[in-house]
Amino acid sequence: MDEVRSGELLCMEGVVENVIFENPDTGYAVFEVNAGGELHVVTGEVGEVNPGESVTVYGRFEIHPAHGPQFKAERCEVSMPQDLAATLSYLSSGALPYIGRATAKKIVERFGADCLEVIANDPLRLTELRGITPEKAKAISNEFRRMFGVREAVAYLGRFNISATQAVEVFKHFGPSTVEEINRNPYILCGEPLHLQFSRADVIAADLQIDSTDSLRVRAGLLYVLRHNAGNGHTCLPRERLVQCTANHLKIGTDAVDIELDHLLDDGEAHKCTRAEGEFIFLPDLFNAEIDIAARLWELSRHPVTPPADVDRSIAVLESAQGFAYAEEQRKAIRMAMSSSVMVLTGGPGTGKTTTVNAILSLLQHSGQRVSLCAPTGRAAKRLSELTGQKAQTIHRLLEVDYDPQSRLLRFIHNEKNLLKCDVVVLDEMSMVDVKLFQSLLAALRHGCRIIMVGDADQLPSVGPGNILGEVIQSGVVPTVRLERIFRQSGQSLIVKNAHRIVEGFVPQKGTKESDFFFLPSAGMACQQLVCDLVSRRLPATYGFDPMRDIQVLCPSKLGPVGTTELNSCLQQLLNPPAADKPELEVGDRVLRQGDKVMQVRNDYLIPYERDGGESGVGVFNGDMGVILQVDPAQRTLLVQMEDRKITYGPDTLQELEIAYAITVHKSQGTEFTAVVMPLSGVPTMLRYRNLLYTGVTRAKKLCVLPGELSVMEEMVANVQKNKRYSCLCALLGAGMAQCS
Repeated sequence: MDEVRSGELLCMEGVVENVIFENPDTGYAVFEVNAGGELHVVTGEVGEVNPGESVTVYGRFEIHPAHGPQFKAERCEVSMPQDLAATLSYLSSGALPYIGRATAKKIVERFGADCLEVIANDPLRLTELRGITPEKAKAISNEFRRMFGVREAVAYLGRFNISATQAVEVFKHFGPSTVEEINRNPYILCGEPLHLQFSRADVIAADLQIDSTDSLRVRAGLLYVLRHNAGNGHTCLPRERLVQCTANHLKIGTDAVDIELDHLLDDGEAHKCTRAEGEFIFLPDLFNAEIDIAARLWELSRHPVTPPADVDRSIAVLESAQGFAYAEEQRKAIRMAMSSSVMVLTGGPGTGKTTTVNAILSLLQHSGQRVSLCAPTGRAAKRLSELTGQKAQTIHRLLEVDYDPQSRLLRFIHNEKNLLKCDVVVLDEMSMVDVKLFQSLLAALRHGCRIIMVGDADQLPSVGPGNILGEVIQSGVVPTVRLERIFRQSGQSLIVKNAHRIVEGFVPQKGTKESDFFFLPSAGMACQQLVCDLVSRRLPATYGFDPMRDIQVLCPSKLGPVGTTELNSCLQQLLNPPAADKPELEVGDRVLRQGDKVMQVRNDYLIPYERDGGESGVGVFNGDMGVILQVDPAQRTLLVQMEDRKITYGPDTLQELEIAYAITVHKSQGTEFTAVVMPLSGVPTMLRYRNLLYTGVTRAKKLCVLPGELSVMEEMVANVQKNKRYSCLCALLGAGMAQCS
């Protein structure tokens, strides 16, 4: 084998003899290379390879625990077969349709060294061979050119340290003209499907000698800033802020940005909404979502429902059957639910939201209404089902996801052309719902269908863009009942008392070991050690809690000694250390081990699962949590138990899993845990705000422990400004419609 050093990587040249495993979606492959008469197993995300092809791979030798020495490739350059023997091997491999060993031999005999040129550029000549029709010849050529296009994209993007997996994604999106499209405008990589960092697209643009003030770059910069802020929850940005942020990001003057923004608006690549405060700029999909939501809620709010004549008598019957009387604000909510096409029911912990919802459900169903219960996440839907004793689904499951892997587009089976067959939708955990998902739900409601939105307006808003619950309540357009009275049984809980103290702007009471809430002073590494000791030893010993099943660490941030990254590393070592009988996989900078607690961190509509009882399906969603049951290092696959589902993860989906002994407060929304440990040391200034603290505390059912710094907690309670989100939904609702274009 001829080895030379390329930086710190070894370089190996040879011919592909055999492909052991290949995933065309990610470019991950395991194959054998003949390098100077020696066979070596090569693994890595290298793109598509086939027997007979000449390759140059850059990487390192590693010892696999089960399969011995392997060459782990970080980069691979593929060229067409260099001689007739290699060409025959390539064509015989089955890489191209309709060509087996016998046909491959005939092609090589007929066209000799020109056979690959014939396939690529003159495929009709293949019809000279018996059995190859013009249709087959075209299919052979198309597949050959597709493979060449993929390799071209992988090789081109590899120059800029973009992985084969990412290159394959880009090729699927842009097709055979991928490289041509990138050369024309490298900033397309900042959008779907790659969402490349703008600075990395700038590197490619510099290689293409695109000027820093080129209109392509400025327009792309504007869209990038809008997308980035959508990721932070904003559906729009004030024009002045957008222009200034973009100018700062691009390091150019604001005049050029202002001009290109007008061009974006003229071309329909951005939209604006004009309010008294000025212009607000949207991406088209978020603009349409807020317009649609405002129009539908406005319409629903203008069409009251004729309530049953005996509502008060029905409420009295419920009270008699249950042995307690509803509070007046609960009765108001029940009456409103029976007389409104749309309403909001909000309130903090212990204020009787569940009791009120159960009463509403009882009266609706008694009157013959078909009611669908839903929530944004699987965990929230399960909790809603447990609290009501009735079937509840995720919004995605209610609408029925239909994902087309070819076009890579998500749609719902239930939409404006295939409406839901229900009379009332009760939507819980409304604070978690983003504008695009809510737009889809409203579109699927038949005329006359009512919607009851239930949620805690003081919690964090949705992870996705928008702040629907807060904006709807603020508008005053949708009938709303806020439950404020804390019931006696809940009032005995310091968790509930302190949650309300936080909302009212008071620092929580510190509590004692006898209460269900207590604060433990600590900072820095000492706080990290305290969190780990609480989870692994003290709380299990004192309360009998299972550290995996019952205790959840919630962190304001991913960073620092008590951020999720470091705490997960420490807790994994304590709760699930390496062992001979626990296989594991390295995925990026983390290890996924049998027995680990994990979380899905993005929506994936294609991952297969099987439910307990035999039902199968596809789809796992952001925030779903589970435990790794099995690890297959050879195939790089995992089997994960999530609630009643077993989900299979392959090499292409492993990156969607994260260790979840510690998760961010944002990821905990819609879920309750038996015990919560929330460290408050070294919290980044931008995350020190009230409703983040409130959300973390209200995730705890039986115990909430806050180890950390009192000054940090005091600052979070006092700060109500940092969680502002830009949206025009309130203005659109309040004005009926604002001036938008």
